[in-house]
Amino acid sequence: MKLPFIIIVDDDEQVLRAIQRDISNKYRNQYRISATDSASEAIELIKELKLKNENVALFISDQRMPEMEGVTFLGKTKEIFPEAKLVLLTAYSDTDVAIRAINNLKLDYYLLKPWNPPDEKLYPIVDDLLDDWHAQYKPDYEGLRIIGFQWSPKSHRLKEFLSGNLIPYLWMDVEENTEAEKYLASTDVKLDDLPLVILKHGKWLTDPSLPELAAQIGLQQTASQKMYDVLIIGGGPAGLAASVYGSCEGLKTILVEKSNPGGQASSSARIENYLGFPKGLSGADLTRRAMAQTLRFGTEILTPKTVKSIHIQDGYKITEMTDGSQVNSRTVIIATGVEYTKLEIPGLEKFTGAGVYYGAASVEAHACKDEIVYIVGGGNSACQAALHICRFAKEVNIVIRRESITKTAANYLIKNISNTPNINVCTSTEVVVVDGENVLERITLKDVNTGEEKTVPAKALFIYIGAKPGTSWLNNLILKDEKGFIITGNELLKEKSFNTFWKLERKPLLPETNVPGIFACGDVRSDALTGISSAVGEGAMAIRFVRKYLEQM
Repeated sequence: MKLPFIIIVDDDEQVLRAIQRDISNKYRNQYRISATDSASEAIELIKELKLKNENVALFISDQRMPEMEGVTFLGKTKEIFPEAKLVLLTAYSDTDVAIRAINNLKLDYYLLKPWNPPDEKLYPIVDDLLDDWHAQYKPDYEGLRIIGFQWSPKSHRLKEFLSGNLIPYLWMDVEENTEAEKYLASTDVKLDDLPLVILKHGKWLTDPSLPELAAQIGLQQTASQKMYDVLIIGGGPAGLAASVYGSCEGLKTILVEKSNPGGQASSSARIENYLGFPKGLSGADLTRRAMAQTLRFGTEILTPKTVKSIHIQDGYKITEMTDGSQVNSRTVIIATGVEYTKLEIPGLEKFTGAGVYYGAASVEAHACKDEIVYIVGGGNSACQAALHICRFAKEVNIVIRRESITKTAANYLIKNISNTPNINVCTSTEVVVVDGENVLERITLKDVNTGEEKTVPAKALFIYIGAKPGTSWLNNLILKDEKGFIITGNELLKEKSFNTFWKLERKPLLPETNVPGIFACGDVRSDALTGISSAVGEGAMAIRFVRKYLEQM
């Protein structure tokens, strides 16, 4: 891969030399650095780079330049390299301009001059921006490819798994992409055997299982240690937060995830109310950052791995997977979160993965280009999905049984939806019939007040309703409430059978279950606050009590 560019523009020669020196010192081995004192010259350069099929990762521009202001220059660069990150160099007096540019231009960062020392005020910012650029950057592809039918459940399963694990891939629809035929001819794979996965170095798999695919792409499948301080079950925000805090505090930490790290949050196209990210970030971005952070601290992540059971032996926790493997640990944190409730419509299962999706808006949105799409549910996740899909679809319809969406979604989402012309909110409505040949083609809507029904075309139906806890795998070892959420801490004291199962002199710790040393955190815990921020806080809190438990052992 050719090295991408970092382009710097500043008419002040002294400032230009300083920023060029600092950027070159850190990034010259990974990027080509180009610096100029002329905005017009820079514009001509980037036009030339575009024609040569080069890539620019980052533009750094001063605001006050005689030829054109920095925000004007950065606006022009966005027309040519829209994915490049934008940094504006400003004096303190220009911060109002910079803040307006964040809203109007989608400026990524404004950097006050001077930026000394660069190790504190420059490099962390640029590192973060370049990491984001690489996560979204799609070069001329040399990596993994998936060839299959667009509306195939098998294809969807692979795409969702790879996307959720932040593995880049190139999707090739066998009915649309002429290049796909060449791969089929080279491998002698028939249409009935799809999907076909082309790995690096010419190796290929037909309709692989997720564990088989995971092993081929390098995801860890077996634990490296005989004993861990803490095993975390579930890789959503709560589980990832627990893994970060566990590993950074020196605990031997292992995380087991049955499918995609990030949980439901990873499918959110845009999260705008998470502390510290004024521009918002996607669920995939949040997951990528958390995974990079926890792996750096030494957490082991096993995926895809499904837990079958937990049993206690001499105070240690023996966790068995469905594939027969085991992980031994001194403590366990259950952070399996919640799952979307199944929509009870006859025949719906036939179209799951073939036009009907639970979550997955970020994976399948591109396939909905110029189509009519329906979303069932009025919570934040449903609204975020609508705002993402509407960038591709001709029309997005949010279907809710309530009379208004105002009581179920955040105010900022409601405002954005009301200002988006191709999003409609269908209140007092429910989906009662789904229909089609091999894929979803139409649905029937019912007015819950009048009973009137109408059938409408629908290319895709995304479901974001309810929340059931991910505890169906748990046996009677762990106490749950009537809805299946795990009972912890002081709530255990209210159980009539408390004295029969709790034999310690101390009371259960706040996130501790009825089994000492087994904890629960995040949405799976009874009476826990919902939301990504709350889940992250619960994951961090759980580690605090894990340490307290281990100190008492």
